[in-house]
Amino acid sequence: MLKAEHVTKTYNAGKKLALEDFSINVPEASIYGLLGPNGAGKTTFIRIINQITQADSGEVFINNEKLNPNHIRQIGYMPEERGLYKNMSVGDQILYFGELKGMSKNDALNQAKYWFEQLEIDQWWKKKLSELSKGMAQKIQFVVTVLHRPKLLILDEPFSGFDPVNANLIKDQILNLKNNGTTIILSTHRMESVEEMCDYVALIDHAKKVLDGKVFDVREQFKKNIFGVTLADINNDAFEQFRNRYQIQEYATENQLVSFDLKNDNDQNILLNELMKVGKIRSFDEKIPSMNEVFINAVSAGKR
Repeated sequence: MLKAEHVTKTYNAGKKLALEDFSINVPEASIYGLLGPNGAGKTTFIRIINQITQADSGEVFINNEKLNPNHIRQIGYMPEERGLYKNMSVGDQILYFGELKGMSKNDALNQAKYWFEQLEIDQWWKKKLSELSKGMAQKIQFVVTVLHRPKLLILDEPFSGFDPVNANLIKDQILNLKNNGTTIILSTHRMESVEEMCDYVALIDHAKKVLDGKVFDVREQFKKNIFGVTLADINNDAFEQFRNRYQIQEYATENQLVSFDLKNDNDQNILLNELMKVGKIRSFDEKIPSMNEVFINAVSAGKR
C-alpha cells in the first residue's frame, strides 16, 4: 500500500537531520506500528506522507504510484496535536472536514450517522467542541479522520485522552477498519497496543530505521533463550544438583510449587528430561520479550 525508499530529510539548512535513508514497505490491509523515542523522526515521515513537507531525497509511493496531491483524499490523518475548532458545532465541523476531502453533504451526513452510532455519540451533533471533555473531543477527531473512508489511515497516539473503556472502543473500530481493507499506520508509545494490534513494526531512532518486520519476528530477534519453569513434588536432592548445574540463583516457592527462570542454549528436549527427574512439570514456557523490552533494548543499543 505504501512504500518509502531511501527518504532523507533535514532542517535548518541541512544542520538538523530528521530522517536518514529511511525505507519501509507497508502491506495493504495491515496495521503498521511506527515506533521510536521523541524526536526520532516519526512525525517528519508522517508529514512527508501527508505532503505537509517534502523529503530532500528518496521517494514515497502509494499503490505503486509516486506520491502526488491526488493521494490526499485517500489518506486520513489524526495528529497527536488535535486540530478541531473549539467554538464550532460538532455537526458543522463534520460537514466542513468532509467537504474538504471531496465528500458531498449527503454522503458526509450518512457517514457521520454511521460513526455517531458506532461511537455512541448521537446526542453531540449540535454541541460546541468547547462543551465536550477531552475524551469526547477525541471521538469527534476520530470521526473526522475516518469520515471519507480513507484507504490509508495514519493515527498518531490515537488513545491519548481516552479512559480504558473508550480506548477499547476505538481499538475495536480500528481493527474493524483493517479487517475491511484499510491500511493503518499507528504511531504510539503504548507498546501494549502494538502487541495487541500491529502486524508489522518499524523502529526509528536518531533519524535511522533500527529494525522492522513482523511483530512476532521482531520479538523473536531479541529473545535470550530464557525459560520460565514451575515444578511440583520436587526431589530436593535432585533440585539442588539441577540448580548447581544451571546456576539458578533465585527461585520462589508457593503452595508446594517451585518456580524459577533458567537460561538454556541447548536442546529443549534434553532440558525437559532433566526437569522430569527433579519433579512434575507444571509449566515450561520460553520467555519472549515484550515490545516494551524490545523498544528499550534496541534504543539502548544505539546509544552505546
